[in-house]
Amino acid sequence: MFDFDQYLGFLAFLGILTLGFWLMIFLTAIIPYWITGSLLEKRKLKKEAKLKKQEANNSL
Repeated sequence: MFDFDQYLGFLAFLGILTLGFWLMIFLTAIIPYWITGSLLEKRKLKKEAKLKKQEANNSL
């Protein structure tokens, strides 16, 4: 049915296909989550800086 070289090629194809599938899952699920978290963190830091600035102005 298959020669040994064809069998190895088929296994390599399946391995690459599987790696590509999991990379696609990672890129479509993990990366947007990471970007959203970093944006929310930046917003939180800006809000804290703004509150500190207001407190400094109010104390003068």
